[in-house]
Amino acid sequence: MAEFRLETDRLVLREWRDTDRVAFHAINTDPRVMKFLGPLMTLEDIDALIARLRKMQAEHGHCFWAAERKEDGRLIGWCGLIRGGKDTPIENRVEVGWRLAFDMWGQGYAREAASAAIDWAFANLPDEDVWAITVNDNANSWGLMERLGMVRHPELGFDHPNVPDGSPLKAHITYNIDRGSWAARR
Repeated sequence: MAEFRLETDRLVLREWRDTDRVAFHAINTDPRVMKFLGPLMTLEDIDALIARLRKMQAEHGHCFWAAERKEDGRLIGWCGLIRGGKDTPIENRVEVGWRLAFDMWGQGYAREAASAAIDWAFANLPDEDVWAITVNDNANSWGLMERLGMVRHPELGFDHPNVPDGSPLKAHITYNIDRGSWAARR
């Protein structure tokens, strides 16, 4: 079976390779990137995460894909689709997410990748909505959700079950966009 590959003007979203681990580790050890995502990750954490993502891709046909810049082949982060986490308001729903190297912020890469992922979701999955979550204070992330046309659902705010009690990263907010609203924006 051919490797998954989704192209945008400047990016390739693709399956994970063994050669991605060191570059992705560097992204996940940058305190600026991880400020709203949790503790810095070890290389062993990255190996386990990539293994989980590969399993998701094999089982569901999608995951948070490796995001590679076309101009130089650099791995700049991830963007893609997973099923929402257990005991969250979006459990088993399609969730779009992104994480990019700090020096890639503010250049439109996250929006470009997220738009392609949402397009792919509505073209290939039966779900009527795509969802996203973030920490309350992550204005960059929820700002992108709003630029994508996603709508916040205050009634679906929640304490993330995978974040320790007392952590400032515990409280999350929830956004979505439905198939019709996305089509109207395109």
